[in-house]
Amino acid sequence: MTLTFDSPPEDKAELETGSAFTPRFDEKGLITAIVTDAGDGELLMVAHMNADALALTIETGVAHYYSRSRGRLWKKGESSGNLQTVKEIRTDCDQDAVWLKVSVAGHDATCHTGRRSCFYRTVGLDNGKATVTITDDHRHFDPAEIYAKN
Repeated sequence: MTLTFDSPPEDKAELETGSAFTPRFDEKGLITAIVTDAGDGELLMVAHMNADALALTIETGVAHYYSRSRGRLWKKGESSGNLQTVKEIRTDCDQDAVWLKVSVAGHDATCHTGRRSCFYRTVGLDNGKATVTITDDHRHFDPAEIYAKN
């Protein structure tokens, strides 16, 4: 059985306080997913889900996403072994975003660069130009080694 979602209700109060989960996908059929570590709250990544990815995530308890660049569904960690087990899913007031609290298997790394979080750089200003500085350069795995297998 594949989970399906009803259309969001017209009534705003019902959307905000009712018990039905009726995600509001955008015009491309996607919803934003914010992903944090269930243990310490670290922001790990922001991704997108289509209805299939969201349904699989709810049904299996393992995070699935929709890759906009590859144009396909993907199970996070399938190649690296860093699967994300979902501990809790929340939605915002108008149900157009979800927040996944996960535990990460394997190397405890979420980013394809081998780092724990995809947010490993800070943005700053240097001589009137926006710059990025790496603030977490600890690699939990070597991407060249892990992804060469695939």
